[in-house]
Amino acid sequence: MIHQAIKDLLGKYNLKSTVDYENALKEIIQQATLAGLWRAGFFNHSAFYGGTALRIFYGLQRFSEDLDFTLLKPQSEFNFNKDFVAIEEELSSLGFSVEISEKKKSIESNIESAFIKADTVINIIQVGAPADIVNLIPKGKFIKVKFEVDLNPPGTFETENKFLLEPIPCSIKLISPSYLFAGKMHAMLFRKWKNRVKGRDWYDFAWFVRMGIPLELKHLYSRMVQSQKYDKRNKFRREDLMELFTFAINNLDVEKAKRDVLPFIKNSNELDIWSQDYFKQLFEKMIIN
Repeated sequence: MIHQAIKDLLGKYNLKSTVDYENALKEIIQQATLAGLWRAGFFNHSAFYGGTALRIFYGLQRFSEDLDFTLLKPQSEFNFNKDFVAIEEELSSLGFSVEISEKKKSIESNIESAFIKADTVINIIQVGAPADIVNLIPKGKFIKVKFEVDLNPPGTFETENKFLLEPIPCSIKLISPSYLFAGKMHAMLFRKWKNRVKGRDWYDFAWFVRMGIPLELKHLYSRMVQSQKYDKRNKFRREDLMELFTFAINNLDVEKAKRDVLPFIKNSNELDIWSQDYFKQLFEKMIIN
């Protein structure tokens, strides 16, 4: 029997294919995870950010697989255990069967990572997928949702609370959009992603500009200093950002960027306008605080 909260969430999706059901399942797991973390008091000391935060709370029309969090203040000692228990209890209460495991670091970093792992077939059945959909999914296939916490947040930032109404009403602390934009700009300018273009960063950049969300320049500067991309002895102004952006856009392979983001959006026509000139004009329209 499907939990009523799951029925309510599924009613928002146009479910026709295995991919539709898998993405819906991932999104429901993400929202239930947030609810579990709220119950555990996680947002007393942490905030939610990243693409999934933008999609759930601000209307970004792009699917995002990961859950990204930052502590509000640097903390060297951090333990996932209480949070894992809360997440498992929340998902179990909705009928889901998952495993949560911490990712072992191969190199020292300020990021702690974990994976929420769910057997696709078992949990797709739980959300009421018809037999013809279930039969198309290979046995042994798993859905994974990555969960990351930044233990040493850069500089200062503002937060705001947003209400998540499903699967249960709860309050989630998020980094405010202008600071999210600064974090996205930092990723866009400096992210090294397996020698591939992360078109999702450029998609999000365009969304921030179209939404009229200003970029917090001081926060971008703090991120650049922390990641050793900029000398803190130097001032950082709009023209300095323009220089960095121009270098990035001149080296952008637009077609590769399109191919990266395509699986994560529903309307591929959004990408027809993409070009270096398009992104340059967006930069000129960008509001900077």
